[in-house]
Amino acid sequence: MKDGTLPFRDRHHAGQVLASHLAHLAGRPGLLVLALPRGGVAVGYEVAAALHAPLDVFIVRKLGFPGHEEYAMGAIASGGVRVLNDMPGLNVDERDIERATARERAELQRRERLYRGDAPPLAIAGRTVIVVDDGLATGATMRAAAEAIRAQSPQHLCVAVPVGASDSCEALAAIADEVVCPFTPQPFHAVGLWYQAFPQASDAEVHDLLEMAHGNVAHP
Repeated sequence: MKDGTLPFRDRHHAGQVLASHLAHLAGRPGLLVLALPRGGVAVGYEVAAALHAPLDVFIVRKLGFPGHEEYAMGAIASGGVRVLNDMPGLNVDERDIERATARERAELQRRERLYRGDAPPLAIAGRTVIVVDDGLATGATMRAAAEAIRAQSPQHLCVAVPVGASDSCEALAAIADEVVCPFTPQPFHAVGLWYQAFPQASDAEVHDLLEMAHGNVAHP
């Protein structure tokens, strides 16, 4: 950032930078990289390739605030975990929360089938797990993922993102054994602001990256 340019060209470049901050985990027995689709998969692909680790997806869906879906009131994750954000001064009807949960659970299940097909998710218990996304804003999505992964008894859980709001990164330290976030700009605003190119990732891109990752390393 010395010349005023944005820190990351795209998600693949961000993954390469992030991998350099995770080199201390390379070679750990049972190392596993879990990426949050869609945007986290390109980042996770580069991390998994650099660390010679298997890559899988971990599905999480944001619960949008009624009428303002871009704002997260919480998130759900594989394994039935639901996390709700504190929203001081805002009242949300429980029926709205349940409707949002049902809608996003259907999409979560669709993506599970689309990305993984009939293959079961990779085992988590007893492993060193790095869960990756392309950035952290509110942290609700990653928090839901981290809590769901923690419930499956990993030996070591590392949350890793290239860029994030400092308070969101700090809050995840209560769940994860380790949080790696090399870039915490102030003020933060939004993840996409710190990328030169930040297109919306597609299901096809996620599928292709997983296929390439499967060819790079054998999955235990």
